[in-house]
Order: sequence, then C-alpha cells, then structure tokens
Amino acid sequence: MNTDNEALTLKQRFRGYFPVVVDVETAGFNAQTDALLEICAITLKMDANGDLHPASTLHFHVEPFEGANIEKAALEFIGMRDPFSPLRGAVTEAHALKEIYKMVRREQKESDCSRAIMVAHNATFDLNFVNAANERSKLKRVPFHPFATFDTAALSGLAYGQTVLAKACKTAGMEFDNREAHSALYDTQKTAELFCGIVNKWKALGGWPIIDNNNNK
Repeated sequence: MNTDNEALTLKQRFRGYFPVVVDVETAGFNAQTDALLEICAITLKMDANGDLHPASTLHFHVEPFEGANIEKAALEFIGMRDPFSPLRGAVTEAHALKEIYKMVRREQKESDCSRAIMVAHNATFDLNFVNAANERSKLKRVPFHPFATFDTAALSGLAYGQTVLAKACKTAGMEFDNREAHSALYDTQKTAELFCGIVNKWKALGGWPIIDNNNNK
C-alpha cells in the first residue's frame, strides 16, 4: 500500500506500458481472411490522485480490404447492411491505423512510456485483426506489443464474476445500452470505463502500489 501522498504515474503503474483501449467490428472471425469494418481506440491518463480515466478517442469505419471475406451473419450481428456503402465514410485500413498510431505515439511519449499495450474485451480477437491489418498495410512502426494485452474479459471475471461486457458493466454499476452494443465506438467507451473502474477499485482497496522489503516501489 502507498504510505505517502505521492500519486503513481501511468509509466509506474503499468511498468512502462501505455494502455490503449481498442475494439474492432469485423465481417467474421478469421483475421487473415475476414474484413475489418470498424475500429476505435481510446487512450488513458492518470489524474493527480493516481486514478485512471479515458483521454483521447479516434474512431473509423474501415473499407473491406481487396478480396476480403464478408459473412452475412457477421453483418447482421453488428447491424451493418452494406459495408461498401459510401454513406459509411469508410477509410482504408492503412489510413485508420496510421492515424491511431500517431495519437498513441504522441500520448505515449507524453507519458514517458516505452511501449503501448492493447486493452480489449477478449483481447486476442482484436489484436489478431489489428496485427493482420498491419501486415496487409505493410506498417513497420507499430506501437503495440505484438502479443501482450490487458484483457477485460479476464479482469472482469476476476473482479465481478462476469465475462460478457454488458453483464460486467452492469454488475460494476455502469450503464450499458444493448441497442448501442456492437458499435466499435460504444464498445470501446464501455471497455475503457470498465478497465478504469477495475484499476481504480483495486487501488482504492489498497492493492497498489506494493512496497517491497527494501521500501522501494
């Protein structure tokens, strides 16, 4: 437990990692073959008391890559009629990722963190789709760790006994509108709220920081 009044920095709290909340909506489950249709990223910041909060948000509708598989059932699940409609205002995978990475690198540098780490609900799914899009777009400088994540499905299972995003949010006392679900923007906002809530609750219970036997944080 922290015995003085010094608040942790984001760098100290996550061992140099800069957490970024991400959600993707897709046209299937196979990251190599199925289209990435929507992506949102929310950065996080710490206040003067060491509590975690959402910071900046970027959200894009994404054009299906050339030759992408599109499952009708997946479109129905996320409530999308036509992924090729110009009304979506979609951009290429490369454009969306480059803009997100600019934001992440800027705020990561401001926080003096060494690398970004993805926070997501069932994070392996989102990370696989982002990594596949990175490869298709031939992006060399990717800020995210290639395999490490903070998975809110696992964290909320531990904290609240719930692994479904909607149920975890409701158990945590957060509002969740099922009509808004399966939008990358809404799901990222709720995942960020859930992750910050778990981290801040753990801090309030005295779970961080831990003082070692030499009184070093």
